[in-house]
Amino acid sequence: MRLGVAVLVMLAGCARLSPFADEPCELGQGVEGGHAEPEASERVPLPRKEAWEATFGGEVAARPHVAARMTGWPTARLGRALPTGDRALLERVARDTWRGLVAFTDREHALPVDHVRFAPSSTARVDARVGDYTNVTSVGLYLAAIAAAADAGLEPRDTAVARATAVLDTLDRLETWNGFFYNYYDTTTLERSSHFVSFVDSAWLVAGLMVVRQTFPELAPRASALVERTDFRRFYDPVRRRMRHGWWVQRDMPSRFHYGVFYAESRLGSLIAIGKGDVPPAHWFAMVRTFPAACRWQRQTPRERRAKTVDGERFFGGWYQWDDVRYVPSWGGSLFEALMPTLVVDEPRLAPESLGANDVAHTAVQRRFATETLGLPVWGMSSSATLEPAGYGEHGVPDLGTIGYPAGVVTPHASALALAVDPRAATANLRALAARYPVYGDFGFYDAVDPKSGAVAPAYLTLDQAMIFLATANRLCEGCVQRRFAADPIAARAIPVMTGERFFE
Repeated sequence: MRLGVAVLVMLAGCARLSPFADEPCELGQGVEGGHAEPEASERVPLPRKEAWEATFGGEVAARPHVAARMTGWPTARLGRALPTGDRALLERVARDTWRGLVAFTDREHALPVDHVRFAPSSTARVDARVGDYTNVTSVGLYLAAIAAAADAGLEPRDTAVARATAVLDTLDRLETWNGFFYNYYDTTTLERSSHFVSFVDSAWLVAGLMVVRQTFPELAPRASALVERTDFRRFYDPVRRRMRHGWWVQRDMPSRFHYGVFYAESRLGSLIAIGKGDVPPAHWFAMVRTFPAACRWQRQTPRERRAKTVDGERFFGGWYQWDDVRYVPSWGGSLFEALMPTLVVDEPRLAPESLGANDVAHTAVQRRFATETLGLPVWGMSSSATLEPAGYGEHGVPDLGTIGYPAGVVTPHASALALAVDPRAATANLRALAARYPVYGDFGFYDAVDPKSGAVAPAYLTLDQAMIFLATANRLCEGCVQRRFAADPIAARAIPVMTGERFFE
């Protein structure tokens, strides 16, 4: 198995998609999360891929042939200078990023690859490394991006329908488990490369399908069939009233870990599961806003942590504080944990006194921590590529997390996500990144930059590029992706559960 596949399979449900602890000080259990489960190390054989590579002389010899399967390739290391006007800048970013999303799809199977990482001084195909596997979150976001490209006028409608149809055709060919897709598939042979079925990844695929069926009525029956066959009760723990990370199919056993922290990217999956009727609304209030003061391992002692009741459900509230800013913490303090759900859910409008207010607070602390505490000229820390070849790391503002990831490189997708809550500051930061560092390529922003050294991670990660594109499209098209999602019956049934809570009363 290629190293990138092995590493990401081991991390599935444990790192990038946030290992959230349960409430150990109240339940008498040790802190969970942050560690790969032993089942993650069990290799998935890929006989068709190995046979395909063997026809070229092995994995290394086959790499140029993998790159040749991409539908496009950048023509220059750096893109042109960005326009001076804010809207023109976002239009350029959207256009270039969309071109890259389309280019880095498998020519035969229409699925986006996981990443493309270039050599230090070359963008030539022969020198690049293509992660020719895909995650179902990336597929879901790519489907939503196709819909957004049509709404934004970047893709003719008939072409967009053809693109989405090609993805659905490939999904019909993939091996599944009880109606759910596995976490990873090889984009060259379509073999599954994971034993794991992930709750949160499955939810992001469903979100993409919801956007597609609301955008393209002619595709609604096919998209709906994939949505309706998912039953999120398979991940629900009725005792803890929380969602498990997923299911290890080779062992026929659920993950040992649960999504316990409320302010996490997994909240979208909870919303969808409630909207489908698969889990009760009580699940929303069973997740942790803050942990008890007795939990000495957390970064702060929560303030005003007391019992609250919303819609008849009793839970504990409270908040942390950084300088004069109150916020409910995430697990690691990264911006994707905080803001990724806003790609499809307009939290500032729908839940202005809870999630929306918290989105604003996390963005403000991210900006101020980088510029005031660290003295950096740019901000935005989130899980991203690192400067090491094939490197990837968890980064954030430590104080924003219950545990807190370390500060690290700055990633442009964090600024793009912030367009949903502070568009002026986010746009200014994107402009500063492009002006100060060689971080803007032919297909938009590369994945990360070290603001101190100016070194750039010359990689495009489909997940991060899709977040940039969807966030930018929402800004340009008055929340087009959010409006499509909100129009879906699943979302309409679930949204009321968001509206009654007030984080900081």
